[in-house]
Amino acid sequence: MDQTKTAAPARAESLDVSRRRATVLYEIALAFPVAIALWFATYYSLPPLSGMDDAPARVIFALKCSCVAILFCFLTGIEAVAHERLRSPAIDPLSGYETRRMAVNLRYLQNTLEQLMLFVPGLLGLAVYCSDGRSMRAVAATTAVWIVSRIAFWIGYHRGALHRAAGAPGVMLTMLVLLYVCARFGFEAAGTAGAIAVILLFGCAEILLTRATRPMPGLMHPQHPKSYR
Repeated sequence: MDQTKTAAPARAESLDVSRRRATVLYEIALAFPVAIALWFATYYSLPPLSGMDDAPARVIFALKCSCVAILFCFLTGIEAVAHERLRSPAIDPLSGYETRRMAVNLRYLQNTLEQLMLFVPGLLGLAVYCSDGRSMRAVAATTAVWIVSRIAFWIGYHRGALHRAAGAPGVMLTMLVLLYVCARFGFEAAGTAGAIAVILLFGCAEILLTRATRPMPGLMHPQHPKSYR
């Protein structure tokens, strides 16, 4: 009898996680075609950028793109929190007052800061490995998709935590750009073997993390006495 009572909540939790995972995967599946279309539309609609023959000029352009991304994706989040604090008891940050909207905005800011730590160096590296003004359109296209993805993540988060999956293409794009830059660096250091080694090592790290972060049976519910937060 006790085992039956214990198994029922476990099955319910498993079904709930499965439903949530399905929602996340559905939104990701919808977001990726849009992001891909936006990237190619931006790339091919732009004329070749002039004055991009020198690496310093390309890096400066990428830095400017980073500033645009920070302006529209990070500064706006700071402003959203600041405006709400100014109009509520949260004007005193130590008061403990926090609305759901503010909590979402704060989480958005934290996540965006983390993503910027990957996006900016990746974009600068991409600019270094672009050869001319034509290929530099990739920097502009990557920036456009990243900004739209961050905004989709933010709006989706306010609709519901699972809907933040709409911003997944920006995360994937950042990872691919960073992996490309590191592979190019590996190629410079050790030829084809160096590039392959970078990709393989990253792939192994992903597999290890996927296996290491699998949920442990009986520890999935946040109110379980042995749950890990």
